[in-house]
Amino acid sequence: MINPFTDEYFMKKALQEAEMAFEKGEIPVGAIIVVNNTVIARSHNLTELLNDVTAHAEMQAITAAANYLGGKYLKDCALYVTLEPCQMCAGALYWSQISKMVFGASDEHRGYQKLGTQLHPKTVVKRGVLAHEASELMRRFFAEKRK
Repeated sequence: MINPFTDEYFMKKALQEAEMAFEKGEIPVGAIIVVNNTVIARSHNLTELLNDVTAHAEMQAITAAANYLGGKYLKDCALYVTLEPCQMCAGALYWSQISKMVFGASDEHRGYQKLGTQLHPKTVVKRGVLAHEASELMRRFFAEKRK
């Protein structure tokens, strides 16, 4: 039997969240958190709407998942996010002890890797899942902002 719950399947759900952010005029980043092939949290950037620089998609998803689980640690959970996390989000992911992180597009200027931020040593990272789709959405967003 073929498992339909692939990293691409879940990244498509994160991309749907990014599209929602795009429609609201937010930088189009979407995130979901999954445990046992079940989405327990979904979010997108809300920094403009909430007037809050910490309202990144990942931060919103971490909070929602912790509330759902009733605890602060996200062991056995996977985060799917359309853009490589910044150092703030990577720090929160470190403390959450998330088991797996999958991201789409790399952020060569502000991403956690460029800035040398560490994730929890047990966190498994997969890069580049549907990166083209995530990058294209970002390009489209910033092209419209520059008109």
